[in-house]
Amino acid sequence: MKISKINLEQIVANKPSQKKITYPVNPALGQYLKLYGRMVNLPLEYNDLVHFVYSRPTKDANGEYNQWDTVSYDLYQWEYIRKSLVIIYAQLKTEGNLTFINQLEVERVEYCGFGNSNPFRIRIKNKFNDNYDHFYVKKADASRIYGLELEHILSPNRLTYLYDKNTLIEEHIPGLPGDVFINQYLDKAEINHVRLAKEFVKFNERCYTRLLGDMRSYNYVVVMTPDVENFQYRIRAIDFDQQSYEGRKMLYAPQYFKENVPMIENVMKMLNTESIMQYQAEERTSIAFRIAASRYRIKSLMDIMAEDEISKPEKTEQLKNELYQTYGLAPYKKSVTMGQILKVHMKFKLQSNLIYVPKMKGK
Repeated sequence: MKISKINLEQIVANKPSQKKITYPVNPALGQYLKLYGRMVNLPLEYNDLVHFVYSRPTKDANGEYNQWDTVSYDLYQWEYIRKSLVIIYAQLKTEGNLTFINQLEVERVEYCGFGNSNPFRIRIKNKFNDNYDHFYVKKADASRIYGLELEHILSPNRLTYLYDKNTLIEEHIPGLPGDVFINQYLDKAEINHVRLAKEFVKFNERCYTRLLGDMRSYNYVVVMTPDVENFQYRIRAIDFDQQSYEGRKMLYAPQYFKENVPMIENVMKMLNTESIMQYQAEERTSIAFRIAASRYRIKSLMDIMAEDEISKPEKTEQLKNELYQTYGLAPYKKSVTMGQILKVHMKFKLQSNLIYVPKMKGK
């Protein structure tokens, strides 16, 4: 998608759905998750955590209240919940090796009523050195799982998550929340604005190519890595609820959200049109190589997704019509599911880059 002069009226008008429907995991997707080690037997379900008896607002490191509430449970519930959460952490991090669980404890459980997945955030602490980590317990949602898998396969990032029945366990993705980065770091002198602009262009292209929506600043993190000279940047999505769900094509490009205006202004200031096109082509080529490296896995996932219902019919109809009006390709019009639209869209976006992928011998 072309990055051009910011149209604030167009940006302000872009608002995703307020509340998204949760879609069940169908048997075909369940078999896929089992095949690739995502499906496990969890000792605890999402619904076991909702029966807390008390909650209080949580403050961040700066003493400001955030969207999370710390929750408490009855003592007879807590012992079961505490042990189960430690075991789940071991499943997530060491494939169920329980050798070290006596060193771990659950420091707190937090609940967020904001957003679609109503997640619980679990803080696990090492008793010996007080080092802590987080993971999340969420309601299972098929479209979110597709988003997680596509991120794992097509992006430069790798994700660990687990699924069982109605429960989804996700690892914590480290980084500065995009809104915090924009407000507190973007204007600092030590920020390499050219490298940051390049990364936002690639992130924007990656989201639009695989139709990941609602990448407002608080739905991604910025990772800064010290390099030989200055810093390198990586922008990582942390919310996958809006994978191929919305009907408006602009909602799949981070450049069209008002929360990202400072990042877009930085792009327009630091990069010319040719540089933007270069970085977009680089990202599409990287995606094409990742597809080549995981060709059977991505084909299996996309075939399942093409037959699944993960959005409202009116949204599916709107998206295929908007993409058809933009690109004029008949396969968009023939699509009847979001998965089919995504297959057409990715093939179109990546076809000029796929020719650079080395051909494999045999089938």
